Amino acid sequence: MTNFLSKERLLSLSVAIVFVCAAASGCRGHQGYGASTAARAASLKTAKNEPSSLVDRGKLIFDETPKYATSYVGNRLACSDCHIQSGTAAYAAPMINLAGLFPMFNKRAGHEISLHNRIQECFTRSEAGRPLPLDSAEMQALVAYIDWLSRDGVKGKAYQGRGLVKLSALTGDPIAGEAIYAAQCAGCHGSDGAGVPPVLPALWGSGSYNDGAGMNNPAKEAAFVVHNMPQNRPGTLSPQQAYDVAAYLHTKPRPKFNQAYKSY
Repeated sequence: MTNFLSKERLLSLSVAIVFVCAAASGCRGHQGYGASTAARAASLKTAKNEPSSLVDRGKLIFDETPKYATSYVGNRLACSDCHIQSGTAAYAAPMINLAGLFPMFNKRAGHEISLHNRIQECFTRSEAGRPLPLDSAEMQALVAYIDWLSRDGVKGKAYQGRGLVKLSALTGDPIAGEAIYAAQCAGCHGSDGAGVPPVLPALWGSGSYNDGAGMNNPAKEAAFVVHNMPQNRPGTLSPQQAYDVAAYLHTKPRPKFNQAYKSY
């Protein structure tokens, strides 16, 4: 009986170990801020700090923007499609330690902006919609979430992985980029670039970012691609290949930026 119980106990412990290892594996659902309930709870909570319901709401809006900020989105993109892993991935424009950098001068807008203004800019450009009102519930929740991700930062000091990895200036070849896209990108984003929202974002067409978005700049898009794509093999494309893909995407149709929002 003692031996039988020992084996049973050993089996249950083995199952538990396998479960823990699986949860800690490279599956994207367990990375960054976390997509599953278990990972989300673990990443949200710390011994010293537990987020409020407003922070939770902000993360929902960040991850599923068309669903939770429907009135302000004009395409099918979420904030996390560009700021991946819920805004926690280095060199994918993370939100970590971002709040303390504002206010800052914005060259495109031509004036100093607040964090609130920067969020409005994303909605009018990347999400092809209209600016969130400063006093809206959605704005308050998003700011609370970004503030929470910035809670351990030093004001005025940028996160080490802020922005996009810098690349040397290269000239992209859209014809070469079309071949690379077909081989490396179309399996997820589709030959028509429509993706599978909300899981895989559209790269052109009505569901994608407009022509005023930062991602419509081939140099910025190449910097994003070289470090983060393909999703299952990030870092496998050379800088030249990334520029080629970006040049190809730049030839594709997308929504027009509403010039009424050019100050954002």
